[in-house]
Amino acid sequence: MSNWKELQKKHPAIEPRPVSTVEKSALAGNTSAATTSSTPLTDMVNHPAHYQGEIECIDAIEASMSKEAFAGHCKACAIKYLWRYQQKGGVESLQKAQWYLSRLISTEKNAL
Repeated sequence: MSNWKELQKKHPAIEPRPVSTVEKSALAGNTSAATTSSTPLTDMVNHPAHYQGEIECIDAIEASMSKEAFAGHCKACAIKYLWRYQQKGGVESLQKAQWYLSRLISTEKNAL
């Protein structure tokens, strides 16, 4: 029995993290996979394609809330990404948590 199967028996909540195509290429030693693709990679941390438009979603959220509520939103999002990074997203989730933490810091500095 593999170590993974043993861990799953002892800790049934543990699930393997999905590995992205880019990570699979890197693990296989193909470092040019991200640069030779015909489609450019989307910056899923700073500018995810599904949030693009005339107005940034995060700016609309901030405009709809008090400073305190928006700070709470940023804190909750950072916690969410930290909480699940090992099960979903890996380093990308850590970067998203860092993004929300940076936004929270900016929000707090501007409130002073």
